[in-house]
Amino acid sequence: MIHPLEGYTLLLASKSPRRRQLLSQIGLPLRIVDVDVVEITPQDTPVDLIAQNLADIKSKAYPSSKIGRNEVLVTADTVVVLDGKVLGKPHDPDEALAMLRALSGHSHRVYTGVSLCTPEKQALFTECTEVCFRQVSDEIIRRYVNEGQCLDKAGSYGVQDWFGMVAVERIDGCYYNVMGLPVSRLYCELEHLILKS
Repeated sequence: MIHPLEGYTLLLASKSPRRRQLLSQIGLPLRIVDVDVVEITPQDTPVDLIAQNLADIKSKAYPSSKIGRNEVLVTADTVVVLDGKVLGKPHDPDEALAMLRALSGHSHRVYTGVSLCTPEKQALFTECTEVCFRQVSDEIIRRYVNEGQCLDKAGSYGVQDWFGMVAVERIDGCYYNVMGLPVSRLYCELEHLILKS
């Protein structure tokens, strides 16, 4: 079967192993590229647009002249929002403990902003997923934090980790968005960007 986007290569500007794993599975050639950027957005940015703004900042840090005719640059950022407060990646285990204790027994939202760029065009979008945590014991939270898996993740947890498996009670929206990349939406946006415009 011929892939509908045959001949295109994705350039992923991300250090996230989860994004690399997810994007590598959609059947298009994938190349990892580097961007060096300070991830700061204006303080008055609405929480539902922070991730999208950061994805846009990352995309602009990669020169469009480096994007080939049949290439698409993919940049993304994910934020966790609890009661209007953004929970980024924890700076240390104590901050991770505090985040996970705050999330325990509550619902929160995960926003992933994505930018898709060809040499001429850009698609920019945000996907939101609501995640409900059951009440998690302090013993379980401490064990997860002590393992160190949480320190490179927004909100201090990975939904695909064992902690996510026992803590997440239900999800409303895209599961892969919580991992860091809304793959189905991304693919639809890719088709629109390349084939229908």
